[in-house]
Amino acid sequence: MQDWDDDKLLASIAGGDEAATQLLVDRHLSRALALSYRMLRDHGEAEEVSQDAFLRVWKMAPKWEPGRAKFTTWLHRVVTNLCIDRLRKRRTVQLDEDFDMPDDSPDPEATLVQGELSGRVKEAVDKLPDRQKTAILLSHYQGMSNTETAEIMDVSIEAVESLLARGRRALKKTLKPEWDDIQGAAFTT
Repeated sequence: MQDWDDDKLLASIAGGDEAATQLLVDRHLSRALALSYRMLRDHGEAEEVSQDAFLRVWKMAPKWEPGRAKFTTWLHRVVTNLCIDRLRKRRTVQLDEDFDMPDDSPDPEATLVQGELSGRVKEAVDKLPDRQKTAILLSHYQGMSNTETAEIMDVSIEAVESLLARGRRALKKTLKPEWDDIQGAAFTT
């Protein structure tokens, strides 16, 4: 069963196979959690969104049409939409869970500089309009192609390219003072 593709697992899930469900969740949960955390910046909400997304997988498994869409694209679209819904409902700034945890890393100064830089990038990304932010997160943080990003966002590839270009310009403008330090490191955080 380990070597089954997602379509075969979904067919098995439709038949009530719990092992197939567990395998599909094991295969894709970490990416769903990563995307939802990057969008929501809250571990609890990210877990809830991921849970909701996999509940939708279980419900739609009997209707899944192999070859019509790539499962991972569909899953990322569901996660993205659930996150956007939550973001629209809450417009308050929340602190990270570990905002006051001590840092035991061996080089505190370098970690502090990188953390500040990473924080500025995250802050700048969070201030982007929802569609630009989603395109940046899917493309740069989740490693999705423009085609996959377009499918997830339900827009054309040209629209994704435009969203990415506008988002990058906005980030560059916002982060102009740190831009030289950020290039090459910003989208790997």
